[in-house]
Amino acid sequence: MGTIAERKLSNGRTAYKAQIILKRKGEPTYRESRQFPRRATANAWMQRREKELRQPGALEKARAPRPTLSDAINRYIDDHKKSYGKSKAQVLAKLAQTDLAQIACEEVTSQKIVDFAREFGHKRAASTVGNYLTHLSPVFKLARPAWNLDLDPAAMADALVVCKQLGIISKSNRRNRRPTLDELDKLLAHYEDSAIRGHMPMHKIIAFAIFSTRRQDEIVRIKWEDLEPENNRVLVKDMKNPGEKIGNDVWCELTPEAMRIINSMPTGPADASIFPYRANNISASFIRTCALLGIVDLRFHDLRHEGVTRLFEMGRTIPLAASVSGHRSWQSLQRYSHIKTPGDKYDGWPWLDRVCG
Repeated sequence: MGTIAERKLSNGRTAYKAQIILKRKGEPTYRESRQFPRRATANAWMQRREKELRQPGALEKARAPRPTLSDAINRYIDDHKKSYGKSKAQVLAKLAQTDLAQIACEEVTSQKIVDFAREFGHKRAASTVGNYLTHLSPVFKLARPAWNLDLDPAAMADALVVCKQLGIISKSNRRNRRPTLDELDKLLAHYEDSAIRGHMPMHKIIAFAIFSTRRQDEIVRIKWEDLEPENNRVLVKDMKNPGEKIGNDVWCELTPEAMRIINSMPTGPADASIFPYRANNISASFIRTCALLGIVDLRFHDLRHEGVTRLFEMGRTIPLAASVSGHRSWQSLQRYSHIKTPGDKYDGWPWLDRVCG
């Protein structure tokens, strides 16, 4: 027989817990319960579930370990580990360890997702919480058709709507930080001296990041065989793109300045990297040096923004800028379209000759 109990939640709302208890000789042999926001929904589930449990073999199946959200996440990771980048893999691995992920798939409701997002966001930005739920959403879409796991995609869809309305999640704020010529002078002077001592030529890498608009992980992946100097272009492999990375190979135009910097690098075998360094080392060095020089709130990725902005300041249209940056969606470049054409602030910049010398 089943019962429905009304209970008050900590947020003041009322929930209805439907519980089914099967007995043999007066002793309970099986229990199952679920919580719902409405009594009618709880009653409908209880009647449907009692009917299911009367079917042959249903009770044995119900007693078997139930797959959890963590199981679904791990299935997704196993099936997709070669189709997305390191950042998404880290997010999914962390989500698999949360309390929400330990809940049985069929018990993951929109309310539980919202409660998780609210708690998860206590010490995190709303954009971070939104990023985590965005990465979790495909697991819900694939669970039933791909792995026969009883995750309700509507639960995630409803949770995203609620979280957005309540301000629990949001999109990342666009950064508009650009390095000044004075800041670049400090950075490149520091790194020029460092390169003379045999260290990583960060002065070349920084300049290349600006003039090529390439991300740090893209820079270190470029090989000599990816270069077409006769056409002033390079094949950027696995370019970051929403929902796709692995196999997203894009030909990108190289500006004359970017080509000069490449030509200043020691040549190697076709399958060798033009910049044979690690992206993590580039990032760590940049952060450490900015702190040392008193340069505040400047990230390596801001150099890409600087490079794209420069293209528009030089009068490039959106399609022509995209041919360098590799943006697939021109909509991503709309925020630059208001920029007037003051010219090229790097015209006559002495550091280009010093970097390429």
